[in-house]
Amino acid sequence: MNDSLLAMVNSGITLFGLPTTPLEVAGFVLAVITVLLNIYQLHWAWLFAIVSSAVYGLVFYASRLYGDMGLQLVFISVSFWGWYQWLRPGLQHTPALPVTRLSARGWLWALAGWVAGFGALWWFLASYTDTDVPRADAFLTAGSLVGQVLLSRKKLENWHAWIIVDVLYVALYIHKDLHLTAILYAVFVAMAVAGLLAWKKAAPDAPDTMVLK
Repeated sequence: MNDSLLAMVNSGITLFGLPTTPLEVAGFVLAVITVLLNIYQLHWAWLFAIVSSAVYGLVFYASRLYGDMGLQLVFISVSFWGWYQWLRPGLQHTPALPVTRLSARGWLWALAGWVAGFGALWWFLASYTDTDVPRADAFLTAGSLVGQVLLSRKKLENWHAWIIVDVLYVALYIHKDLHLTAILYAVFVAMAVAGLLAWKKAAPDAPDTMVLK
């Protein structure tokens, strides 16, 4: 997308009294559709996730949220992988990928990945970008990556990660004057709770003994 076109779709408008841009509105709608499809375990969620991530990558670039911008590129890559993971069992004429729970070892891997990602991203953003929120951006980016990987493997705990991340993102986006996106993430909190309750009905009581597999 060239600079003139990006400037046009990122030009300021007012929607329901909130300052926003056409690009942010498009990302809002696509993201809501994505989460709704995830709750119902419909594989088309990954297609909307790819498009939504591309749109929000441009939104975050304009707001100097470089961690979040880079995260959208990762989301696009992981979404192709997640889409394949959700479809692969069906393509092999076996039952669809089931919802499972993390084992204790899986919890440790997920938490360790979040901490390690936070440290690495904090250092990178503080050292090589002009972001004014390196710690918050790094922490939430790392948490989002953990949530996305867990979602790709249909782990029930992906919703726990998203609830934590989405609550904190509301505050960050208000700080960055992305008010429509802040509302979106407040909606995401409620949707993540709904997703957790819906997936609990499908998940076995015993955790999966294979970490993220």
